[in-house]
Amino acid sequence: MKKLLHLVLSSSLIFFTTSCSDKQEKPNIIIIMADDMGYSDLGCYGGEVHTPNLDGLASNGIRFTQFYNAARCCPSRASLMTGLYPHQTGLGYMTSVDYGLPGYRADLNKQCLTIAEVLQTEGYHTYRSGKWHLTQSIFEGQDESTWPLQRGFDRFYGTLIAAGSFWDPITLMRDNEAITAEGDFYYTEAISQNAVGFIEESEPGDPFFLYVAYTAPHWPIHARKEIIETYGGRFSAGWEKLRQERYDRMLEMGIINPEWKLSPGDTEKSGEWEDAPNKDWEERRMEVYAAMID
Repeated sequence: MKKLLHLVLSSSLIFFTTSCSDKQEKPNIIIIMADDMGYSDLGCYGGEVHTPNLDGLASNGIRFTQFYNAARCCPSRASLMTGLYPHQTGLGYMTSVDYGLPGYRADLNKQCLTIAEVLQTEGYHTYRSGKWHLTQSIFEGQDESTWPLQRGFDRFYGTLIAAGSFWDPITLMRDNEAITAEGDFYYTEAISQNAVGFIEESEPGDPFFLYVAYTAPHWPIHARKEIIETYGGRFSAGWEKLRQERYDRMLEMGIINPEWKLSPGDTEKSGEWEDAPNKDWEERRMEVYAAMID
């Protein structure tokens, strides 16, 4: 019998799941993160995107309705990995600029410990698949001290940089070695496949920690054509109507308080849907975006 706990943070950025068999004292821990996604995009939070596996985790677990981040990518990831405010980790801003100040060094500093470093001391196997984005050194020959294997992970597959092509991503690594995409490659699928591979490598009965960090649906918006086509026409009603529909579903799910009225839409920037000059393009962008999450 397995004991399971699923926690879904309401940003829809993070799924946290643990499981433990009767013969294993310490639970396995998996953190799944998506990148630059609105929390109401997922089906379990009222969205139109087809996400049955994540919806299943949510329906059998706990859906949180409050979540706080550090406003940008690297700082939020630094906090997630360490439990500290981002400035305490040296990543108060982005990895692109080292300002020479303790809170803005563009690298994960040595004054903090990652989850993986702590769990290693407790006998955990530690695995990581996907985006790192916690170092300014992103190519071989540069300082590797803030790469995943040097910060507590036994195995790593993924990219060191923030974003890039889903067909041929730069800074793709296996452990500490640069590799290139091969065959019928799509990055989201490769992240999942390697995450599963790490679990299969793990010693039975030993606990593992797995951090799966997708770049989807961060730009550029790339998805397989056959999945994009399943969303044909899904967004043709336009942003005002779809926004109202999401709000109504979230009320029905109990995700938001009925006293919180729907805020005015950002029509000053986007304009009214009926007046949108490039409706086909706007629909297609949403179809591809949805397919990335799917």
